[in-house]
Amino acid sequence: QLHLVDSGGASVQAGGSLTLSCTVSGRITTPYFMAWWRQEPVSERESQRKAVATVRLNGTIDYANFVKGRFTISRDSTENTLHLQMHDLEPEDTAKYYCAAILEYGSWPYYWGQGTQVTVSS
Repeated sequence: QLHLVDSGGASVQAGGSLTLSCTVSGRITTPYFMAWWRQEPVSERESQRKAVATVRLNGTIDYANFVKGRFTISRDSTENTLHLQMHDLEPEDTAKYYCAAILEYGSWPYYWGQGTQVTVSS
C-alpha cells in the first residue's frame, strides 16, 4: 500500500510560480511511476481529471501540451518525493492538483494524494 500526501497549492496571480510537493510512504512490490494530475472544471457541475506530467520508470518525462515549457516534474527516489515546479501560471491552470502513482503506463492512477488547490487569478 502506498500513501501519498501532496502539498504546496496556493492562490497566485497570473504569471506567478508555485512548487507542489508529494511525499510517498508505504511500499508495494510492483514497480510504479509517479505523475501529477489535475482536476479542472468543465462546467458548473462537472470537472475532469487530466494528466499533467509523468515520470516513467526509465526516467522519461511526459508533459501535457498545455504545460510544456512552463512546468517541470522531478522525482527524488531517495527521499520518496515528487515535485512539480510551475512557472508562468495562467488562470486556466486553476485546478486541484493530485500526486498519483501508476502501475501500468497508460492506465488510470492506482494511488492518489488528497489533492492540493491551485488558484490563479488574472
